[in-house]
This record gives sequence, C-alpha cells and structure tokens, in this order.
Amino acid sequence: MTIDLDGPEPLFEQIATVMAARIADGTYPPRRRIPGEHDLCEEFGVSRPTVRSAIGLLADKGLVITVRGKGRYVADA
Repeated sequence: MTIDLDGPEPLFEQIATVMAARIADGTYPPRRRIPGEHDLCEEFGVSRPTVRSAIGLLADKGLVITVRGKGRYVADA
C-alpha cells in the first residue's frame, strides 16, 4: 500500500491502515516491537506528530501497546 499525500484521507489514518494490514498479515507479529517513530517517519515521508497520531489510532483499536522504557509492541492476538 502506498500513502496518497494529496488525497482527502488524513495521512495518519492512511499510515495506521498500512500498519494494521501489516499486523494482520504477520509482518509485525504479536508481542514484537513495531518500527520506531524515526524509521516510520523516513519510510512514509511524514513528520513525527503524524506517525504518533497513527500509532495512537492503532493503540485506540487495541492493536499496539506501549511498554514504558521499551517501546511499542503488537498486542497479543
């Protein structure tokens, strides 16, 4: 999936959709860390607040959890 920088959907929602698909297909397996904010910013060509919003959306859906001092992980299936 690619991000449509000029489309009507907010970038953070597009990124969250891509990441949710990766969780669903096992690219990001359960109980494993997702890529860091810096790496995601580079991959998608967006700012850190945009990536944080996308991760927040995934957290709201129960797909990722934050472990203080360790990072963000895919939630158990």
